[in-house]
Amino acid sequence: MKTIKNILFSLVICFFLTANAQQKTYCNPINIDYGYCPIPNFVTQGKHRATADPVITFFKGEYYLFSTNQWGYWHSKDMLDWKFISRKFLRPEHKVYDELCAPSLSFVNDTLLVVGSTHTKEFPIWMSTNPAKDNWKELVHKSEAGAWDPQIFWDKEKDEVYEYYGSSNLYPIYGVKLNRKTFQPEGEVIPLITLNDHEHGWERFGENNDNTFLQPFMEGAFVTKHKNKYYLQYGGPGTEFSGYGDGVYISSNPLGPFEYQSHNPFSYKPGGFARGAGHGATYEDANADYWHVSSISICTKNNFERRLGIWPAGFDKDGILYSNTAYGDYPTFLPSQKKDHLNQNFSGWMLLNYNKPVQVSSTLGGFQPNYAVNEDIKTYWSAKSGAKGEYIISDLGEKSTINAIQINYADQDVELMGKPETTTGHKYVLYYSDNNKDWKILLDKSKNTKDVPHDYIELEKSIRARYVKMVNIQMPTGKFALCGFRIFGKGSGIAPGIVNNFVPLRTEPKKEGERRNVWFKWQQESSADGYVIYFGKSPDKLYGSIMVYGKNEYYFNGLDQSDAYYFQIEAFNNNGIGPRTEIKKSE
Repeated sequence: MKTIKNILFSLVICFFLTANAQQKTYCNPINIDYGYCPIPNFVTQGKHRATADPVITFFKGEYYLFSTNQWGYWHSKDMLDWKFISRKFLRPEHKVYDELCAPSLSFVNDTLLVVGSTHTKEFPIWMSTNPAKDNWKELVHKSEAGAWDPQIFWDKEKDEVYEYYGSSNLYPIYGVKLNRKTFQPEGEVIPLITLNDHEHGWERFGENNDNTFLQPFMEGAFVTKHKNKYYLQYGGPGTEFSGYGDGVYISSNPLGPFEYQSHNPFSYKPGGFARGAGHGATYEDANADYWHVSSISICTKNNFERRLGIWPAGFDKDGILYSNTAYGDYPTFLPSQKKDHLNQNFSGWMLLNYNKPVQVSSTLGGFQPNYAVNEDIKTYWSAKSGAKGEYIISDLGEKSTINAIQINYADQDVELMGKPETTTGHKYVLYYSDNNKDWKILLDKSKNTKDVPHDYIELEKSIRARYVKMVNIQMPTGKFALCGFRIFGKGSGIAPGIVNNFVPLRTEPKKEGERRNVWFKWQQESSADGYVIYFGKSPDKLYGSIMVYGKNEYYFNGLDQSDAYYFQIEAFNNNGIGPRTEIKKSE
């Protein structure tokens, strides 16, 4: 009887630790039920989940999310719990795999508008006044403004409609005015902006903006209007790379001329676990605060294997558009918390198990256990099967305070393509322990029926433990495999000290050399897990950031050739964030 009571007590504790609470945070990549790649030529090295090119808008009290090849869309009231609505928008005569590739999502008055990418003038523009109920009809049967990577933009104050588009390594971003009644082109198509990678280092092709075997791509046009200025955003230089980012040009008129914003790329995340922050969309939440949603690169099984991330964004007092990606793949406050997006959006919960010891039930080939905790989304551990009982144990190295856990599944030997009509969901149980012997249930998801490929669990009340164990119950398909078993909270020690001897090495003006590149060097801080480097063109606008793990140098190839820059660095570990260094200027 005593044993039964103890079990019941543990279950009650588990319930109160993990349920009945309004979650305050989320963690990138966002946890939605991504569909599987539907294109046969893209899955020759393994079937996998994939989407990119997202757009979110807040419409009639809900957030709506569309992205590439999902055979439907999501909606949410809180930007956390996303519900999928299955829907195909292309007609039977459109025999293409790209079901709403890089779609446009916008609204005019009380009507939501959607159109996908096309190289022809055959696709419809869809409209809905009640998209939460999957109630759609054609606004335009055949759009004469058919284009790749389109955005339909409604200028509310002028009651005018424009379309922006372009996806090419040869051609610019274009804009055209649409007739307000017919939504067909009105007037001439105008070339608006082109890449200038000879000046802008971040626009160069390659994983780290360092490879020029192809001309860079410009794509994903998106316009935001703020205080009578038009912010034309674009992605570059290639969605396959960690250096994929979004830049912006500004104009007083919807069709230009546009001027390059001095602080670019405004959305950029080349380091950390979730890398890449390009081809996105800027939107307002229920509190009129701004966010930026964009693509995250995995690109292991295919160059177009990607996920989605949401970053706090905004406009500063000088009208500079920014996106805050520093610690952007750590737990971040949701809009309900109404935090300052420059200084308060990060929860402060640190990663507790970076490169810490791991025990597993089995290992498939070279998919080694440490790959689950090395903060590299491109590598992963896989068990030999997807059977019940396969497990992973993470040793935090010391008893620590645990606030949240993110479970990032990897697609090993999955058998699905497209969006399945039904799923068994990811089923598992989490345990915690102080000694790796006596285990208590932290969370029981053995009855879960949802796909949670990047499951994120925020505990209502923190716990203290040294070990966390995850036991697989059932996979929706494939083997039990994780690219990131990430445990967040605070360790029992102290944060790192200030970083010494931080030096940005860059060619001086008017001297022969590559000024788009800078070589950062610093003295290793003995207690640091990693570092965040901040950069910008004025000391009060260090909006750019780069996360670096386990090194004391970094080659950054994303500077503008002609301009001076300011840099700063801080160290972090499982206990917190150290002080920033003094700001260093590079002419």
